Amino acid sequence: MTAGRSPAVPMQAEYERMMGMVTGYWVSQVVHAAAELNLAEHVAAGRTTAEAVAAAESADSDATRRLLRTCASLGLLTSEDGVHFAATSLLATLHPDSPHSLHHLTLSLTAPGHWLPWGRLPDAVRTGKPQGPAVYGSEVWDYMATHPKEAHDFTLAMVNLTAMANDEVARQIDARGVGVAVDVGGANGSLLRAFMRENPNVNGIVLDRPDIVPSAMEAAAADGLADRFGVVGGDFFEEVPAGDLYLLRHILHDWNDDDCVRILSNCRRSLNPGGRVAIVELLVGPIGTPGLAPVMDVNMLVMAGGRERDLAEYDALFARAGLRRTRVAEAGDMVLIETVA
Repeated sequence: MTAGRSPAVPMQAEYERMMGMVTGYWVSQVVHAAAELNLAEHVAAGRTTAEAVAAAESADSDATRRLLRTCASLGLLTSEDGVHFAATSLLATLHPDSPHSLHHLTLSLTAPGHWLPWGRLPDAVRTGKPQGPAVYGSEVWDYMATHPKEAHDFTLAMVNLTAMANDEVARQIDARGVGVAVDVGGANGSLLRAFMRENPNVNGIVLDRPDIVPSAMEAAAADGLADRFGVVGGDFFEEVPAGDLYLLRHILHDWNDDDCVRILSNCRRSLNPGGRVAIVELLVGPIGTPGLAPVMDVNMLVMAGGRERDLAEYDALFARAGLRRTRVAEAGDMVLIETVA
């Protein structure tokens, strides 16, 4: 504090705002419970009382009533008589069948695999290292490999996070000259499938871990795309299949600069002549710009050792990997960056 000067006196609004920030994790865990106990599905199915929800979930009736009351205070539910509850459009985002559902994103980001490392954020800031090894003895990807439920939720969470951008990205990418598109680290291939639906002459391949790719094949079959869709279980740090277009959605932000260059260099090495590499990521703006990107950047610090980047930082990665940026386009909260060799 500067000598002779007193700190500014907070106003009531600042107290209330800070209280909201400090207790924010309470809210996230209430939302987690709402998703875990399938409240959106129960209410939609006509189970509108605490007793009905509790019976369906083998839960305590009084505790369920208190949860529903809290959900109503957060705008997830309404009640005219204090007994029967109705869903709001906000709760509808937690229904797994809702367009652009956030059901699995909620389950994943509030589960132990994310929750525990975030409790050590000051240590991440002090060391510059992710905190998975400190809390569960391994990096997050190794943890996911031994926790299939969380791995499943995380895979679908990434689909939730980017669902609104998929169709827009698929429409924006010019498919001329693209015979084979490869979704690098594509999980269940949601972006690739959107691109293939938009472009019926394109064949697609999802490259991801061997335990992940079966879900991509199942999703392609459900979409009627199985005849021109393939999967490769592998490691994008080692090799990627040859292709005319590489899609990297929410991949580079997981990794440090050197690892990103390895991934991009492998794409550059396997890229067919005249091909492109398309990156879909959040983009960090000037300091003070609100939005998801700066908060996600801290998430990457504590979870995976990656980072969110601005455009100049991406250009530096591309140059090291032998790529050149040709286009940037907005896609919801994310951006599409196209590059060529």
